[in-house]
Amino acid sequence: MFKHKGPKEGEVRIPSGCAISGIMDKSGARHDGGDILRSIALMHDRGNGLGGGFAAYGIYPEYRDLYAFHIMYESDEARRATEEYLDIYFMSEKQERIPTESIESIKNPPDIWRYFVAPHPMRLNMSGMDEAEYTMQHVFHINARIDGAFVASSGKNMGAFKGVGYPEDIGEFYRIQDYKAWAWTAHGRFPTNTPGWWGGAHPFTLLNWSVVHNGEISSYDANRRYVEQFGYDCELQTDTEVITYLFDFLSRHCGFSQEMAAHIMTAPSWEDIDNMPEELAAYETALRVVYSSALVNGPFSVILGSDEGLLALNDRLKLRALMVAEKGSMVYLASEQAAIEVVCPDAENVRSIGGGEPFVIQLDEVVKRKSGESSENIPAKEKPFKHEVGVQPRSRKDM
Repeated sequence: MFKHKGPKEGEVRIPSGCAISGIMDKSGARHDGGDILRSIALMHDRGNGLGGGFAAYGIYPEYRDLYAFHIMYESDEARRATEEYLDIYFMSEKQERIPTESIESIKNPPDIWRYFVAPHPMRLNMSGMDEAEYTMQHVFHINARIDGAFVASSGKNMGAFKGVGYPEDIGEFYRIQDYKAWAWTAHGRFPTNTPGWWGGAHPFTLLNWSVVHNGEISSYDANRRYVEQFGYDCELQTDTEVITYLFDFLSRHCGFSQEMAAHIMTAPSWEDIDNMPEELAAYETALRVVYSSALVNGPFSVILGSDEGLLALNDRLKLRALMVAEKGSMVYLASEQAAIEVVCPDAENVRSIGGGEPFVIQLDEVVKRKSGESSENIPAKEKPFKHEVGVQPRSRKDM
């Protein structure tokens, strides 16, 4: 049974770099994990064997409406405690060990299970939270309060497969070629600041979000303090964790599009804002002032996965490489061009993603749905209640 005995996140510093890769079919057609495995394996030398992993979207169509919890356990006691907790707050449709293969290079893996669950209706109603917030808070509870248990992913119709090892070995360990997904991301880790351990490997996830990241976030402490105000527990002391939470907060709570959330996180410099037209400068100034603590600094490249598609992002100065290419309905992302060409030799529109410019890839069905949605707040035809339009508190005579 796996038992982590070495130092955990934040206890050591190892200066280095990483590799990231992503493949998506905009049509929604699903493909096995063979190509993403070959893409990330080509960048073997960018890692050091202390972490590798994959995120896959569309892999559980038969359970598409249920949350798929991938959970790692250090002991049988941790598993029993977690399952007792899940039985209280969720209704389980199915639970099973995740199939794995014995790989010589993968030492002392944890006991890894998956659970297809839905929030308990009565407890969800009593909580006063929506389904996503309810699920998130219980994920945080398991990770922080149940010793020896870690939720590797908790989204719908998706999952993360990660651990300590080179990504090609982790992929073989989890048998990712047996899964089919419309979007894949992958990470080869060479830890910066932290040691390698199973829970700290990428992708880092929350609900349907997944993040693979190459670089170092120098604004981590400011970003961490900011998201913790809104109920996010940064227990893992890793900068990738805070990137995931920022996307969730800005998109799910504040209502911004993923592209706008990325823009806030890589906002223009004050010097650039000073040179903008007056109206645009006022807009960008307001964003930077209101969301100042969501600004992410440092060298980084990120691929964000969600139920809408993929988003790729570089820091404003583009201190980390990230390439993109296309072929038909397929889109390819990688830290190196060679990692794209190894799976698609005739890729088209091969280019580098610009610094601070979010590159968004959405499913065709998402693009079609959003094209029919209005971004305007249109007043209802019936006369509104005073509290819906008032900007001042009601006076006593109105009560």
